[in-house]
Amino acid sequence: MALSDEEQKLLDQLEAALAAEDPKLASALRGTTHRWERRRAILAGLGFLVGLAALIGGMQVHPAISVVGFVVMLAAAVLGVTAWQQSADAADGQGAGGRAGNHSEFLGRMDERWRRNTDDGA
Repeated sequence: MALSDEEQKLLDQLEAALAAEDPKLASALRGTTHRWERRRAILAGLGFLVGLAALIGGMQVHPAISVVGFVVMLAAAVLGVTAWQQSADAADGQGAGGRAGNHSEFLGRMDERWRRNTDDGA
């Protein structure tokens, strides 16, 4: 469920206040997500290698094992790519002027423009 504009602004203000009040805690909370994404990417890499081993080993034993190995490789590749993208997005959002900051600035400008247009038209 998406947050309304006011709720998003309030959440952004709370995050900014937390970062100003206790930077260590804010940094620790931001770092846990990034760390988890990195772990998912590593596990996906290991899963890919297991799937590759099953694919090659299945050629010797039974073709169904090769098919299962391919499916495991495919699932691990998808999981790894999404984890890698989320990790990159989290890193971009942590820096000054990252995507998260630009998103809230954009919403603020759009909200201000909406208020100006409705006040002028009324």
